[in-house]
Amino acid sequence: MNAITETGTAGFLARYAASLGQLPGDSTLRAAAADAFHTLGLPGASRGRRAEAWKYTTLQPLGDLSFGSSGSSRDDILPDAASIPREAAARIVFSGGRYREDLSTSVPGFACFADQPDFGELSWPDRDPMVALNTMLAEDGAILTIPPGHDAGTVFLIHYGFEGISAHPRHMIRLGNGARLTLVEMSHGEGCYLHNPVSEIHVADGAVLTHVRTQTESTAAFHLATIYAAIAAGGTYDSFTLNIGGRIARTEIHTVLDGPGAIVHLNGAQLLTGSQHADFTSVVRHAAPKGTSRQTIKNVLAGRSRGVFQGRIEVARGAQGTDGYQMNRALLLSPDAEIDTKPELEIFADDVKCSHGATVGELDAEQLFYLRSRGIPDSEARSILVRAFLAEALDPVTNDTARGLLEDAVARWWEGQAA
Repeated sequence: MNAITETGTAGFLARYAASLGQLPGDSTLRAAAADAFHTLGLPGASRGRRAEAWKYTTLQPLGDLSFGSSGSSRDDILPDAASIPREAAARIVFSGGRYREDLSTSVPGFACFADQPDFGELSWPDRDPMVALNTMLAEDGAILTIPPGHDAGTVFLIHYGFEGISAHPRHMIRLGNGARLTLVEMSHGEGCYLHNPVSEIHVADGAVLTHVRTQTESTAAFHLATIYAAIAAGGTYDSFTLNIGGRIARTEIHTVLDGPGAIVHLNGAQLLTGSQHADFTSVVRHAAPKGTSRQTIKNVLAGRSRGVFQGRIEVARGAQGTDGYQMNRALLLSPDAEIDTKPELEIFADDVKCSHGATVGELDAEQLFYLRSRGIPDSEARSILVRAFLAEALDPVTNDTARGLLEDAVARWWEGQAA
């Protein structure tokens, strides 16, 4: 592991300077990203530039720390058995941001970013500091290409983090015309570390990508994920994100419906406790006619946790016939928990159907009384109501394997609250 003594923005720039000539891919692009990161800094940190997109989330705690790179594949770091589900017959495993061939299986269409670097064309390192950081430091990642008309089944993309490192995986997912894939992405680890992945997704005409993400990082870790997705005519991007772990977690998703009849689902749930902070930020751009987008985010907040939802639907002038829906709901289990929510609509077409909304509340006292009067213990009664609250968010996940993993993660989280 490379020793970096400086913290925050200066520490990451020092790591980049020490890695010059050793990182794969376009060095000019990396240098431009380093310049942008030097200008932007970590949002909310002492050198960071104020940004509206980061209004509710500060990375000052990250700015106070220093991290090293993974340095090697770290074969001595072995994820526990629960990190790789037995259902994961087709899996791509990364540890500390490096591909672990010994823990992975052969997946058709897969290549390592380290061998075939591909930064794509959708990301904005000049505007987004975490994308700039990833672009200048990315060492590895998954390049997954599904050929036209092929059903690739279910593939697991697993990342394991460990104490003292910052990992910046760069993933590229491309589905050809009419292709299908269920991608189950799992992130977890131990200790204090940074996981800063950037993913670019292309869904061609008539293709269908089901993308299920479970974020159960260490509660001392930082998880800052950015996803860009472009969906062509008749294509579908069906996404679900479960945020449970991390000291500070942020999922930022940018989708563009590029072709007529494209479909995007961005559903998710954030289950937080203690002093955790989780931020779900999304931008759905309807750039073509007759596109459909649906988004339901559920938050269950205990302790002194804080949840954030920022969602924007953009409808371009020519995107007539757009149908967009967005809803954020929060359930506060503690008087000290907090939710910040900012749904937005930006519409430049006149033949559209768009709506958004947000609700915040606590467990219904009458429903609790009813269940307890039937002999159901208090903890079980609360569990029933919380699960019922989450059901709307989980219902769109129809893949049995992915649904089972999500339900198990929710059950383990609730057991931790009841303990």
